[in-house]
This record gives sequence, structure tokens and C-alpha cells, in this order.
Amino acid sequence: MLITTRLGREVEVNEDYTVDQNWAHYTADEHARWDRLYDRQREILKGRACQEFLDGLEALKLSDGGIPNFEELSERLMARTGWKVVAVPDLVPDEVFFDHLANRRFPAGNFIRREDQFNYIQEPDVFHDVFGHVPMLSHPVFADYMEAYGKGGLAAAGKGVLQNLARLYWYTVEFGLINTPDGMRLYGAGIVSSPAESVFALEDPSPNRIHFDLERVMCTNYRIDDFQQSYFVIDSFDELLDATYQPFGPVYDRVRGRADYAVDTVLASDLLHHRGSQAYAREKTKAS
Repeated sequence: MLITTRLGREVEVNEDYTVDQNWAHYTADEHARWDRLYDRQREILKGRACQEFLDGLEALKLSDGGIPNFEELSERLMARTGWKVVAVPDLVPDEVFFDHLANRRFPAGNFIRREDQFNYIQEPDVFHDVFGHVPMLSHPVFADYMEAYGKGGLAAAGKGVLQNLARLYWYTVEFGLINTPDGMRLYGAGIVSSPAESVFALEDPSPNRIHFDLERVMCTNYRIDDFQQSYFVIDSFDELLDATYQPFGPVYDRVRGRADYAVDTVLASDLLHHRGSQAYAREKTKAS
């Protein structure tokens, strides 16, 4: 079927919204752009990303040079956790996305940002999706969590809780922090693929850093236009999996219709790792 992407491109896609990666059509400049993005971010993540993420980069050979070939990448990933990477030209509908995750398929954009988007792109491109997300899929527990999330999404259809489920993904898969013996570290793809937020999320005094609680997260709004005002912290990936590897029906019943928490809210019941000053957000508000 033919779809029009958010970038205005008309693309022929399969029923599951996948396309051929068409790896041979990447230009030398595009491969070089990946390498520059990779080298810059890998340097920034030293001492900031969790070891599981760094191990995934090496195990999947993402440093070999050039945009990864999804077929070869999937072979390495399949051998470790049974996951594969499938190419998509744009964001996919929720039910399609959940079905891919529930069946251990990660949909990744098959295009790379333009040179003028080197520092920031709103749409998830191949660098965000592959560098940011795929290394953690080589970790068995996190891989199980992503499958459980997909199954939870399929079970959410028609229950009016997709927004709550999106918040869980946002605050874990995209912007999650983890405590380690060496200190707090990054694992969320939205942070590890961003040079500025990699530093802000860990080191800036502005944001709250709150211990993860499933229902608290599912009721908390988030920002799509700037750095987060709150981050949620886990002690281990087992903690994350244990919280979500359950029938979500009763969870949905409890969160449906509950009041939303603002992005900077701190509750009396929160386990706080750091109470943020919110100075960054206030300065941005003044400037606007």
C-alpha cells in the first residue's frame, strides 16, 4: 500500500508498514555522516551510558563503519536475544508497533538525517533508532521487557489507556536512567542518541530524578519539545521487567481516568534521587 510520510514522501509499504532497507542506495556522504554521529556520541557516553548499552554497541559491531545493514545486524541480534530489526519509512500506527515488539521485531527508520539536521532531528532516523535503541535489545532482560511492553500494548486496544502506555515507553525506553555500582547511568534511547541531553539528564541540577513506579509513570505527562523536567530511575533491568511482566488489565483499570501529573510534579510518596531546581525550564519559559 502507498503511504505519505510526515516528511511528505510517498512510499510503498507492506501491510505491516515495513519496507526494504535498500542499504545499497545509501551514499558515501550518508555513511560518513553516520560515522561522525557515532564517533561524537560514543565519546560523550563514556562514563555516562550504562555498561549494558556499551556492551551492546560492541557485540552488535555498530562501530564497524557506515550505516548498519539491517540483515547483518539482525543476524547478530537474533543470535543473542531472538530479536530482529525491520526497516520502516516513518512512525507506524500504534497497533502495528505493538505487534512488531510483541514478536521481537524492532521497527527502525531507513533514512538518515540531512547534514543541516546533524545536531537535532524531530523524526526518528536510522541513527536514533539503531544507535539509540538496538544495543539494549542485545541485553536479555531488557529484550524481554520490550516484548512484554508490546504485548501490553496489544492488550490495551480499546481500553482508552494508550496515552498511559506511551508514557511508560517515554520514561523508560526513551528517557530512562539506571543506578549502577559506578553511579547513575543512561539507558534510554532518546538520551543516549542526544549529545546535549546525555549531559543534562545526569549532571544538570534542573530536572527531578525520581525512582521508577509503574503507575506513577503511567500518569505523568512528558515533554516532546525540550529536555525532560523529570526522569525516572530504576535499580536494575530486572526491576523494570518485574514491574511490567504481568497482566496489564488491572493496571489499566487503576490508571484509567486518574488525574495526570504535571511534568515537574514531586509527590510526597515519591522516592527522590534528586529534587530538581527546574531552573532550566523556568529560564526557557522567561525567554519565550
